[in-house]
Amino acid sequence: MQAKEVVRLTEELSTPILDKLGLEFVDCEYVKEGASWFLRVIIDKEGGVTIDECEAASRQISEVLDDKITKEAYTFEVSSPGLDRVLKRDKEYVKYKGREVEVKLFKAVEGNKEFLGILEGLEDNKVVITAEGGERLSFERDKIAATRLHIDF
Repeated sequence: MQAKEVVRLTEELSTPILDKLGLEFVDCEYVKEGASWFLRVIIDKEGGVTIDECEAASRQISEVLDDKITKEAYTFEVSSPGLDRVLKRDKEYVKYKGREVEVKLFKAVEGNKEFLGILEGLEDNKVVITAEGGERLSFERDKIAATRLHIDF
């Protein structure tokens, strides 16, 4: 089974379980690191998730995934996205509108690959931010390496 199919099926099987637990499916990845395969499910809820919630989700999801995903041996992990989460889905751009974000591009624009600003949302498949000084910037999503919530230390 291809990695994209594993991710799609994992989301399909995990979402009803997470809904019952009051948790949200955020993301999933199926990647090979060294000689090992890892299947990671990222979950969240308002106010964040606890280790106990990750453990409960992991236990219930892994029961459903056994023998349905792949015959390859893999390590299964469930975790939270963390404070500096990467925004991937449209609903996250709506949820975090008004928050400060970092936009990192694959290729530099006017000598810069990284931009910081207040997230305005999505418009015509472009990420829109207001940079310091009020300049409104928009970036095509396929040109963005990552959009992540900015954490000020």
